[in-house]
Amino acid sequence: MRHNFDEIINRRVSECKKYEAACYPEDVLPMWIADTDFAVPAEISEAIQQRAKHPCFGYPIESFEFEEAAARWERVRFGWNVDPHWVKYANGVLPFLMYAIRAYSYPGDKVVIQPPVYPPFSAIVRNNGRQLLENRLVQDENGKYQIDFDDLEKKLKDPRTKLFFMSNPHNPAMRCFTLEELKRIGELCLKYNVLVISDEIHCDLTYQGYKHIPFGSISEEFANNCIVLINPSKTFNIAGFRTGAAIIPNKRIRDNIEITIVNNKNYGRTIFGMLTFVTAYTKCDYYADEMMQYLQQSRDMMMAYMKERIPRIKLAEPEATYLMWLDCRDLNMTQDELKAFMFNKAKLGLNDGATFGTGGTGFMRMNIACPRSTVEQALEQLEKAVNAL
Repeated sequence: MRHNFDEIINRRVSECKKYEAACYPEDVLPMWIADTDFAVPAEISEAIQQRAKHPCFGYPIESFEFEEAAARWERVRFGWNVDPHWVKYANGVLPFLMYAIRAYSYPGDKVVIQPPVYPPFSAIVRNNGRQLLENRLVQDENGKYQIDFDDLEKKLKDPRTKLFFMSNPHNPAMRCFTLEELKRIGELCLKYNVLVISDEIHCDLTYQGYKHIPFGSISEEFANNCIVLINPSKTFNIAGFRTGAAIIPNKRIRDNIEITIVNNKNYGRTIFGMLTFVTAYTKCDYYADEMMQYLQQSRDMMMAYMKERIPRIKLAEPEATYLMWLDCRDLNMTQDELKAFMFNKAKLGLNDGATFGTGGTGFMRMNIACPRSTVEQALEQLEKAVNAL
C-alpha cells in the first residue's frame, strides 16, 4: 500500500473533538464520532502546505473546479454521469437538509426518516417546526435491517408528508441498500409526490460484495425528484474543513434551494475546504481503495473475534461504513448501565445507541476507522469486561 494505515497518530494534541481530554481520559479509547484516525493522503497535506505559503487568505473565487471534481467522483467511482452544473457547494450535509425543509415544506408538515438513524435527522426536523414520521427499520433473524415497505407507504401517502430523508449507506444500520430497495423507495416517493433527500456521505465505504448506487443515477424520474448529498470527510479524514456538495439534477429544485440559501445568508466558500475537496476527488482514488481494503480486514477480524469470544454482543454483517452497530441487549442492562459499563469497565468511548432514536436502546456504536492494533485492543478490553460480569 502507498499509505500506512497502521501508523499510530497522537490526536490528543490536535484540538480533536474525538479525543477531548475533558471527556475521554488517557485510559479510555475514544471510538465514537465518525472521523478516522488515519493521516490524510499526502496529496492533501501537500496542497494545504503549498497554499498556506501565500500570506493572504481573503475571499476566494468560486472556481468551477469544485463542481467538476464532484461530478468526476460520481462518474469514475459509481458510474453516474453528473453534469457539473447540477452541483452546489455545501458547508456540510446538514445545511441542505434544512434548506430542503424550508424550501419544500411548511411548519406542521411531515418528514419521514428511518430510525435508528443519524441523530441530526430528527433534530433538524423538530428544530424547524416540522413533524417526524418514523419508518422504523426492522431486523431479520440475522440482525440485518430491512425496510418495512407497507409502513413506508403508509407514511408517505399522508398528505402532509413532503420529504423523505434517506441515509444510504445507512448510519448506523450498516446497510448498503440494493437497487430493488432503492427503486421501491423512489417509486413510492414519486407516487405520493415526496422529495427524496439522500445523504450519501458514506458512499465510498462499502465492503466486498456490496456496491453503492447513487439514488439519482437510477432513472431520470428519480434524478428529478431528489437531492443527493456527498462529502469527502468520512473517507479522507477532512471533516474539519466543513465542505461537501449537493447534487441537484432538477433545475427547478436547484433554483428553489438557491433562494433558500440566499434568504439564510449562508453563501460563500472556504479556501481550504474547496482545496481539500478538489484534491481528494481528483487525486486520491488510490487512498479510498486502500482504506477500504484495510477496513475490510479489520471488519472481518472483528466479526470473527466477537462471534467466537464475545458472543453476548451481536454484530450483524456490516455492508458499509466503519461504524459498527453493537447489539448489547443480551447483557440485560438498562441504557444508562450499558453506557457506564462501556466507559468505566471496558474503557471504551462509544456512541450511545439510544441517541439514534427508536430501536437504538440496547445498542452502542463503535468506530473502527483506526489502526488495527487499536481495534484489537478495544476488543480485548471489551472481552475482559464482559467476562467479568
